Amino acid sequence: MYAANDPRAVLNTATARNNPAPTAYKGAEYARFYDAPPQEVVDGSETYYARGQNLVVAHTRGKAGLVLSRVNQLDEYMVLLPNRDTSVDVRWNGQSITADGYCIVVVPPGDSEVHLKGDGEVIRLITTRAEDLVAKCSNAGSYLSSDPNVPPFQAWPDPVGGHKLRHYSLDVPPEPGRFGIIFRCSTIMVNFLPGSGPRDITKMSPHFHDDFEQYSLCVAGSYIHYLRWPWISDLNAWRPDDAELCAAPSVAVIPPPAIHTSRSMDPVKNVLVDIFSPPRADFSAKPGWVLNADEYPAPDNIAR
Repeated sequence: MYAANDPRAVLNTATARNNPAPTAYKGAEYARFYDAPPQEVVDGSETYYARGQNLVVAHTRGKAGLVLSRVNQLDEYMVLLPNRDTSVDVRWNGQSITADGYCIVVVPPGDSEVHLKGDGEVIRLITTRAEDLVAKCSNAGSYLSSDPNVPPFQAWPDPVGGHKLRHYSLDVPPEPGRFGIIFRCSTIMVNFLPGSGPRDITKMSPHFHDDFEQYSLCVAGSYIHYLRWPWISDLNAWRPDDAELCAAPSVAVIPPPAIHTSRSMDPVKNVLVDIFSPPRADFSAKPGWVLNADEYPAPDNIAR
């Protein structure tokens, strides 16, 4: 699966499946936010919505003064600010924090607002329990039937000390043996991968996940997402390979158990954010990988 010098190589140990072997497959989803009309326009601000089984990705190209509100939000969500020049105020339950970009903000359940102080790119990651946002998704029709290989969503434990606004900078220096820049909350895990040039095609990393989705969010440059579904006994369920070029901004929803890998293409800078909902157990089990693990306990059945 992974090259020997890839930190994920330590994840190559065999594990028992948590769900039955596949008898049918879901296709991948590709939402190119640069190549389609927005689902919502407010005073010149454009928001695009796309979903997978468990998560809605809401991508906003916002103008100063825009307010992104959630009313009666059922669970925690994340606000991702991938650029350094996007300043916002986030408000919840009488609390307020200012985030000046290149960070993640975790917002608790209930009523909340994200106020843009200037023009910028705001990405909200919200579970599909938010039925109002699910209805806006450009690919809502793809999930009229559920992915048979993704188990029902189950949130992880609430944070230590209760809910509050939490802010995490993405300015995290690399550390030998640690993969990416990983933060989680009770509903979502984000792995912000440092920017790179074009990928060395002799060092690809084809791998698969038994029973969880991966949302690959391109925020700079472009990637080709390669996917291959294993053959099963029913030839009717076989699927052709995918090789989809997705530039920024876009999201690819990679379903289990498709074998997949992504190739960065831009000659200067490519940035990919891998997202999982609920948080990913194997990453969480690696000491030091999840940078806010002290605030968000893993379930008792997750080795750590």
